[in-house]
Amino acid sequence: MNLIETGIEKGLVRFDEERNFITYIHQNKKRNFNNPEEKVQAEAFLSLVLIYGYPANRVKNYVSVQMGSETKEADIIVYADDECESPFIVAECKKEEITDQEFNKAVDQAYSYAVAEGGKFVWITSRIKNEYYEVPEKKPKSRISAPDIPQFGVKKLAPYKYVKGGISQSDAGVRESEVEYGVKQKFFELEVVSESELTKIFIQAHQALWGGGQRNPSVAFDELDKLIFCKIWDEKHPRKTGDPYDFQIFRDETPNELLKRVKELYSQGRKKDPEVFKEDINLSAEETQTIVKYLQRINLNKTDLDSKGKAFETFMGSYFRGDFGQYFTPRPIVKFIVDSLPIDNSKRVLDTSCGSGGFLLYALDKVREQASEFYDKDKEEKDHFRHWHDFAENNLFGIEINDQIARTAKMNMIIHDDGHTNVIAADGLLSDEELQTKSKNKEFEYGTFDFIITNPPFGSIIKQTEKAYMHQYSLGKKELDWLSTNTTTKETIRDSQSTEILFLEQCHKFLTEQGYLAIVIPDGILTNSSLQYVRDNLEELYRIIAVVSMPQTAFTATGAGVKSSVLFLRKHKEKTTEKISDQKEKLKAKLKTDNKFIETVEKWEKEKNTAIKKLEEEAKQKNPKTSKKEIGELIKEEKAKLQTAFTDKVNNLKEELTEKYFAAKQQALDDYPIFMAIAEDIGYDATGRNTGTNELIEISKELSKFITHISKTEK
Repeated sequence: MNLIETGIEKGLVRFDEERNFITYIHQNKKRNFNNPEEKVQAEAFLSLVLIYGYPANRVKNYVSVQMGSETKEADIIVYADDECESPFIVAECKKEEITDQEFNKAVDQAYSYAVAEGGKFVWITSRIKNEYYEVPEKKPKSRISAPDIPQFGVKKLAPYKYVKGGISQSDAGVRESEVEYGVKQKFFELEVVSESELTKIFIQAHQALWGGGQRNPSVAFDELDKLIFCKIWDEKHPRKTGDPYDFQIFRDETPNELLKRVKELYSQGRKKDPEVFKEDINLSAEETQTIVKYLQRINLNKTDLDSKGKAFETFMGSYFRGDFGQYFTPRPIVKFIVDSLPIDNSKRVLDTSCGSGGFLLYALDKVREQASEFYDKDKEEKDHFRHWHDFAENNLFGIEINDQIARTAKMNMIIHDDGHTNVIAADGLLSDEELQTKSKNKEFEYGTFDFIITNPPFGSIIKQTEKAYMHQYSLGKKELDWLSTNTTTKETIRDSQSTEILFLEQCHKFLTEQGYLAIVIPDGILTNSSLQYVRDNLEELYRIIAVVSMPQTAFTATGAGVKSSVLFLRKHKEKTTEKISDQKEKLKAKLKTDNKFIETVEKWEKEKNTAIKKLEEEAKQKNPKTSKKEIGELIKEEKAKLQTAFTDKVNNLKEELTEKYFAAKQQALDDYPIFMAIAEDIGYDATGRNTGTNELIEISKELSKFITHISKTEK
């Protein structure tokens, strides 16, 4: 039920054609609906009538309140009588973007109005956050925190608001609980909220803990993460229909009692998931109460995958970019990659740079959808659950170098029902043995993964002096020049190498034979002449399936501007890699022999040396008394010309042979089709705004067919 539309239908409110103004019909009060606070106030008014059941004639907006010598205005007052002489509830409405500090001022204001008017209950709402209070009948009229305001006709307020199987706030009034408080008291089920609302809740809750600098933002993030964990655990905890949720405000409860209950939830959750959080909750009782008020009404488990993913990443995005230089993969690209690949519940899937777990979550969602194709979700619930849950628990793996982001990925997996135990915080370029030792998880083994889907960090440089594992990678070593005339040249370790290049090789190690890699890479790997050695390695290691070019703006909205493509690769069988390598070496050797490369270079070098010696002799004859050093100075310029001429001839010959090599290689190596596509509009622009068009959807359909064909025909 949309409150506004229902309010119009039932004759409670009306709008002008442009919806710029709202009129509260029973009061004949017209207000500017473009005012953010008015939108909140309209929903509050309609909630009181449609959900809480109060007669519209007892609910008044914009009521004058006498405060000493001043006249103030209460947003809404609900009266206990038809004559509207006995105030019952005072409501204060604030815009959604209100800060916690401003919200607290609104609490003071509303409470003072209630005391002045003789109201019994106070409701302060920004829609994102709600607080409720009782006003004692006797002095001192100090605040008593309440779980809700009473519904119409209820004489005694219930001890809690949210229960399993309670009524939906969007369909309030449909059914009632069995517990009676004067009349039948309705309890509420948790709400499924939109992506934008969930994002606002996370951001405002984080700001409340950060306190404008009173706490380090990183620490505030960790503490909020812990309470989100408690919230998720509470939602998953088995309870009977009608039983209250624990993660909520209870009547007649102190903040310390709430903190104790939340810590118990945390303790229970950590027993099942000990690797997620190592430290206790380090918040005061009052801070915990504040966050519970933000989170208590929402249902994280039932909010859809895409909304949760976007909300988490919008919330984390600017924070992590500022602190760690992390750039999360936009959802349309993640979905495109996962949709294109034949992932099912029997396959092992890895992301070597998993960030907050986007690729893993979409792979899980794909398998969950497949479960619905095989089993009826209601009639075959156990089989349906086992199909995707076993995949999440046993076949889905992630590595993330940053501990905080790895913990967030685990949290994301917890929200989506397990799989988080196989997300580890480690450097994804460590050997499999080092990863197993560090994580105590023996599943991270080379040669065992069917699919790797990843977006490695771009532009990060690994230095040999900082990371001792460069020698483990062929791409971490300087390639030998096949046209070098120095036969004693030894392989040497590079001083540094880009992470994305090393990940191409690391992924190859982790894949099974004929396993698939889909990886986001900067276009330079495909185009820069200086990186030809990388492309040479790739053709030996992988069968290139597809290259899909992303628009320049693909990562602009997330803070990165590097032009990129998605590369789809299939790991060659070992014998195929050996065959290609052997073919290439034989081609090189034949070209050098057929073109008498060594002999020609040696001949030119001999001619150069003879010419230099002749210059030395002529200079000596002209200047018999000059020293050898002085003769060197006299012929320096001519000698340099001879050396340059020699170098140019050798380089020209090398270029000629290189061109012959590429032409011969093209003829010698097995030819195969490659899927190529350019995506110009992928659903959002440089600012992240939706464009309404996503070419990746059609590309993924065609690419999926192409991959299926290859899987069947290329064994």
